[in-house]
Amino acid sequence: MSLKVAVLACVAVVALCDKAPVHKPLIPVYTPRPYHAPEPAYHAPEPAYHAPEPAYHAPEPAYHAPSHYEPEYPDVPPKYNYNYGVADGYSGANFGHSESRDGYKTEGSYSVDLPDGRKQTVKYVDNGDGLVAEVSYEGEAQYPEHIPAYKPAPPAYAPPPPTYA
Repeated sequence: MSLKVAVLACVAVVALCDKAPVHKPLIPVYTPRPYHAPEPAYHAPEPAYHAPEPAYHAPEPAYHAPSHYEPEYPDVPPKYNYNYGVADGYSGANFGHSESRDGYKTEGSYSVDLPDGRKQTVKYVDNGDGLVAEVSYEGEAQYPEHIPAYKPAPPAYAPPPPTYA
């Protein structure tokens, strides 16, 4: 019987606790505090240092700019001769150039070995009225068949053998 009373008491407690409690809401009371600015804790000191006057004065320029510079050229016409040549057996470079000038007359030539085995020679003349060039070739152009020196390495493993079901 006491078990029935305990169960009935539990059911009553659950039935009564089913509702949310009702409380009277608290209204907040706000009372602002008066603001008082703090007293200044720092006072700027009087300046104890005064910057001195500058002791350096820029000097006046010691040069005088020219009013106008006119280059001076000699009155004699140019006259010169030069030549050079390069023959390098290691790289296969073979070329040269020579030129002579007397006043407005310029003559010269240059030559170079071309990669196809020919030699190109250019002779030129300029008498002051324009350049006239004559290009000539010596030898026969050769185009040998290209044979690649690189051969790919064989595969590191053999393909798997075929399997038949």
